Amino acid sequence: MKNCYSLAAALALTLSAVGAANAQKSKPAASALTARVAQLAEQGKPQVIAWRRDLHEHPELGNQETRTAALVAAHLRSLGLEVQTGVARTGVVGILKGGRPGPVVALRADMDGLPVTESSGLPFASKVRTDYNGQQVGVMHACGHDTHVAMLLGAADVLVKMKKDLPGTVKFIFQPAEEGSLPGIEGGARLMVKEGVLENPKVDAIFGLHIQAQTEVGRLSYRPGGEMASSDVFTIKVKGKSAHGAYPWLAVDPVVTAAQIILGLQTIVSRQAELTEDAVVLTVGMVHGGVRNNIIPEQVELTGTIRCLNKDMQQKVWAAVRRTATGIAESAGATAEVDITNYAPITYNDPALTSRMVPSLERAAGPANVTVQKAVTGAEDFAFYQEKVPGLFVFVGGMPVGKDPATTAPHHTAGFFVDESGLTLGVRTLATLALDYLSGK
Repeated sequence: MKNCYSLAAALALTLSAVGAANAQKSKPAASALTARVAQLAEQGKPQVIAWRRDLHEHPELGNQETRTAALVAAHLRSLGLEVQTGVARTGVVGILKGGRPGPVVALRADMDGLPVTESSGLPFASKVRTDYNGQQVGVMHACGHDTHVAMLLGAADVLVKMKKDLPGTVKFIFQPAEEGSLPGIEGGARLMVKEGVLENPKVDAIFGLHIQAQTEVGRLSYRPGGEMASSDVFTIKVKGKSAHGAYPWLAVDPVVTAAQIILGLQTIVSRQAELTEDAVVLTVGMVHGGVRNNIIPEQVELTGTIRCLNKDMQQKVWAAVRRTATGIAESAGATAEVDITNYAPITYNDPALTSRMVPSLERAAGPANVTVQKAVTGAEDFAFYQEKVPGLFVFVGGMPVGKDPATTAPHHTAGFFVDESGLTLGVRTLATLALDYLSGK
């Protein structure tokens, strides 16, 4: 018995030593890959900045990104990738097959600009103008989608050069119309998913990132679970009875009724939503009604947005909007037709995937530069991919170091600015997430 115990102890020590040796071997290997990603990302920095400036100077609105798509497709083909164009109208997908078999990971960037006239003063500022909803408007990359495209192209360059180290496949998804389409025109991630972008080959996980103008360069942030809110559009048509403005008793005034509905809607957040559970935002953004100062119109239309961070809260708010609008209208002798449509679901970072990939974020940026952030009431149609496969969406800093976020022009404004020195971290992050996921880290 003593000899058996001795033999078992010796075997355990041997296995322990082998395991330790293998661990020591894997650490340098992981360190070497991380260093290689950083080296290649730094080498590609001038080209990434050049792409960003070119795209910034030539922005295109959603579903019109033909020039952008052509630039992307040409570069992906030059890397030897299998390329699909015309996906969801103007989207581009590149497929990189690694040196060994393995899972499939997707990396996504959005490509569209916004109907904003730029005032940044940059030498490569946009001077593009186009027709939007019947109006002549300026077009600008006022949300940083130009940087997203440039960073994903840079990540593609890095990963192609590391192809032999990839046990699996990478899909590079360049998506149109994240900011939305014109009324009645489908587009964006919803249409990409509908057209099968997550199939052939089937995607196992997806990663995306967004530049953040109020966060210093060199920093990454994320949030497990509900990270960004769902975005719903509601329209309320208040119908009454028209009359001369001098004889309001002959009317059922939809203007006054609409005003009461607007005030009533505010109590949904202040008195009906359990805000300790999650945040809710309800905003009326448009009011349309009437053609003349002394005519009470027959109808007034209200349009607004609802933002929620969990589905149960979202359904409660929808029901409350309908109940409030129809009840107030009925009390005034009017009627209210309520229509609510979902623009984007909740951007939900899969908790298990997020936990697994946090070490990758720390390798890309350094542990001190990776933080868990507060939930965001803005929305992202990246959520449509996350409804189908586990996904992680990360924010990367784009504000100059030392600048006060309160003095930084926010997203979707004419003075929006990105410090290009932060783009290299975005390239490293995308490449590291893909490489680590495929390698089983």
